[in-house]
Amino acid sequence: MKKFDIPEHYKSPIISKVKARRKLNDPLKKDFSPTVLNFGNVEFVIARHFGFCYGVENAIEKSYKAINDNPGKQIYLLSQMIHNPSVNQDLIDEGVKFIQDTDGTQLIDWKSIKPDDIVIIPAFGTTIETEEILVNLKANIQQYNTTCPFVEKVWNRSEKLGEKNHTIVIHGKANHEETKATFSHSKKNAPSIVVKNLDETKLIAQFINNEIDEKTFRHHFNGKMSEEFDPKKHLSKIGVVNQTTMLATETQAIADFLKQTMIQKYGELNLKNHFADTRDTLCYATNDNQSATIELLKSNADLAIVVGGYNSSNTSHLVELLEEKFQTYFIKSQEEIKSKDCISAYDIHSKKLTTKNQFIPNKDFVRIIITSGASCPDAQVDAVIQRILGLLNSTISIDELKF
Repeated sequence: MKKFDIPEHYKSPIISKVKARRKLNDPLKKDFSPTVLNFGNVEFVIARHFGFCYGVENAIEKSYKAINDNPGKQIYLLSQMIHNPSVNQDLIDEGVKFIQDTDGTQLIDWKSIKPDDIVIIPAFGTTIETEEILVNLKANIQQYNTTCPFVEKVWNRSEKLGEKNHTIVIHGKANHEETKATFSHSKKNAPSIVVKNLDETKLIAQFINNEIDEKTFRHHFNGKMSEEFDPKKHLSKIGVVNQTTMLATETQAIADFLKQTMIQKYGELNLKNHFADTRDTLCYATNDNQSATIELLKSNADLAIVVGGYNSSNTSHLVELLEEKFQTYFIKSQEEIKSKDCISAYDIHSKKLTTKNQFIPNKDFVRIIITSGASCPDAQVDAVIQRILGLLNSTISIDELKF
């Protein structure tokens, strides 16, 4: 796989060595068991796979290339590069301006953008409508287009399904930048609809089976269907694609459920005429991160820490998985660890920061699980580890650690 040129401050003295050793011993990533680092009175159980993925490293490399190649020019980012506050702040500090916020709120008027300015498309991609605005402004959007190749793979798959008259069911969050982009590209080629989870998918099945009426269906999926979507006509032949950062197991469950719905409706012999198998759109990094996190559930630990941006979809899913077994703390950086008795963590359910006291048990030996999302620099995970080691006065130093 390609090696990217990313800033040195995103790399790390601890995690880089851990990953290098695992890659040497298991180059094909068949072993998803965690790495254990023992510092005497505290032990870290580290996920086999986490941190920057291919798409993120590609986006960071291209963004810094845009900065270095164009001194003196105004450089814009369409929206946040990735869902990590420190990475985005680094780009702002380099003079990059964001045109929109993650929710689509306009921060800079389109009229302010001149043909000589540089516009970077983020890793999530963008909508066809936004592309057209930028083209009309004579902005060069191809030179520094950082759209993740795995997102583009979903778009290409949707196009091919559309050519075969399939309707596209998109598993994603309707307001997420990537899903907005996928929906825009998909509806150009085929009737398209967005489902957030299995419960919404069941509403599609209920309509197919004449269990709910069209008014109920349209009310629920208002704003989540392409303009000419006709559920009576467009739900007889479907394929499922996904926002690449969703839970892979949930995407598969949605596809399996709709497949069974079509078998019940049309019979197994006619399945190919009504359902397309689209498992090939699942992102490898999302799969690997989630598989490594599931492997962590086999471990014993006093708590789990997940590091990443609070608006990161892929990171929040890792939190969901770990919460099944462990007291889990979702933090954006080591700065959220206020002391050995206090942490400020994000609650993915209430969508609020909460303060937790005595989050580290008062024990002679503590075992902590740690992982991060695909948009989190390894250096941030390092910083969390070092923060905890300092607070607990670890009996073995980093220099003494054998990798």
